[in-house]
Amino acid sequence: MTTQTQSVQDEPETQARSEAETLTLFLNCERFLSGHGIRRPADELADLAREAADTPESDHYGEGAVIEDFEREIAGLLGKESAVFMPSGTMAQQIALRIWSERKNCSTVAFHPLCHLEVDEEKAYQYLHGLRARLVGEPQRLLTLEDLRKIAEPIAALLLELPQRYIGGQLPEWQQLVAQAEWARERGVALHMDGARLWESGPYYERSYAETAALFDSVYVSFYKGVGGIAGATLAGPADFIGEARVWLRRHGGNLIRLYPYVLAARAGLRQRLERFPVYHERAKQVAVALRTVPGVVVKPETPQTHMMHVYLPGDMDRLLAASLDIARDERVGLFRGLWPTELPGYTKFELAVGEATFSLTDEEIAGYFARIVASSHK
Repeated sequence: MTTQTQSVQDEPETQARSEAETLTLFLNCERFLSGHGIRRPADELADLAREAADTPESDHYGEGAVIEDFEREIAGLLGKESAVFMPSGTMAQQIALRIWSERKNCSTVAFHPLCHLEVDEEKAYQYLHGLRARLVGEPQRLLTLEDLRKIAEPIAALLLELPQRYIGGQLPEWQQLVAQAEWARERGVALHMDGARLWESGPYYERSYAETAALFDSVYVSFYKGVGGIAGATLAGPADFIGEARVWLRRHGGNLIRLYPYVLAARAGLRQRLERFPVYHERAKQVAVALRTVPGVVVKPETPQTHMMHVYLPGDMDRLLAASLDIARDERVGLFRGLWPTELPGYTKFELAVGEATFSLTDEEIAGYFARIVASSHK
């Protein structure tokens, strides 16, 4: 469903309108609050053709200059010895934890209760790899050093997500992150980064990606979120670790005969947008201020640490969604097309990720639209 647009986050649908009708309304919008705007397949393929103009040959089962050069580029950007391109982050992270588990001769791995592996992947780590999860901390906050100190049993690896998507893109302060890395080192625990949105973290930490990645033994990064690629991920780490990962990639069926369209889209997205991430972060802070001027609206975190946030809206879920979709239909402005339940009674929320499209709306327009939406939910 979301392959036709980069402006819409994966969100559960309410029942106010059918999924097809909702999608049609958004595809007809001209301005968006989130993401990079509509990216229709024909446009994406035309862009790929232009990107491929200086690429004489495709890859073949993971070999070839187009993929090998990009892997070296990402390894260098992250300050790691080696890297391997994979079709998905789901695959990359399971492989990373499986390798660390075997090396440590321990089947237990630790991560936050709202980790992607726990909430999005049907416990694949358990069913495919025989791993056991030690959930650390509380769902609605970042895990802390104190949480780690409560782990009594041996663990092979600790996974930390930077930033933590399901709590609004929050990041630990740098010294806290360093302390958690030291905790892992002292105990011989491998430290793996879920860096699905690592690129978004750079402006807040004001450090190079390599400096952040240096705290971790292995790092996964994604190319289809803020970067705006089609799909794909990279796993980076020591050369021998990545050598093992390539074997597991084949075992997972991920060593496809051709991956170059994903590689080209990822390469283009990084070149076009990586330097724009500080600009997105500043715009996110401005948007958060505008939203907080609307009575009842809550933004988490109050001041975004990345260019994503969760926006909490008071009122009936179906009425809130209907008001948003009325604006999409009548004014061709896409604000949100799905809502999640929340821990706050009487509130629902959506995820907002600033991108190029966000600049099409002024702060005054954003505040005005959401004042109308909130008011409509109480009629």
